Amino acid sequence: MRESRATDDLEFIRHVMERAVRFNAVPGLGLMIMGATAIASAGIATVAAPSLWLPIWVGDAVLAFTVGLATMIAKARSVSMPLNSRAGQSFVLSFAPTILLGTLATIAIAGHGAHDLLPALWLSLYGLAAVTAGAFSVPLVSAMGASFIVLGGAAFLLPVIPADLLMAAGFGMLHLVFGALIAHRHGG
Repeated sequence: MRESRATDDLEFIRHVMERAVRFNAVPGLGLMIMGATAIASAGIATVAAPSLWLPIWVGDAVLAFTVGLATMIAKARSVSMPLNSRAGQSFVLSFAPTILLGTLATIAIAGHGAHDLLPALWLSLYGLAAVTAGAFSVPLVSAMGASFIVLGGAAFLLPVIPADLLMAAGFGMLHLVFGALIAHRHGG
């Protein structure tokens, strides 16, 4: 009887500790690389033919996803936090639905030729994904997300701002700044 009670108590303690752990494998270095590729993509998209604007940014999004995933896996190993931990699963399950919605909305909006709405949508939805996932991570992730939401909101309200400038400011500069802060404060 005592052993059963002790086992139950240990299981409860383990469960509480798992829930208290933050997902600290967000890669600051990865965010900085993503920021650099976004700035490069903004420069390329600015001088490219208008028909190439969407393929350039979709290509950058695929590259950013790949960099983010690879650097997150590397950081998770370095901090001994498996991606399939409760904190990792919570982070991903909070981030992924909004990104999936953004992908579907991009397909629908691009199909109607309304490319001018995409930067505001992308910035806002990415920000929302970061805010929600940040609840399971370091506070800087939510702060970064809030910054994206503000920029996305401004993009909706001020459509005269050039799309590539918005994209460079958000996916470029915000990733660089918050990536550097996360790398400095939380390693890698």
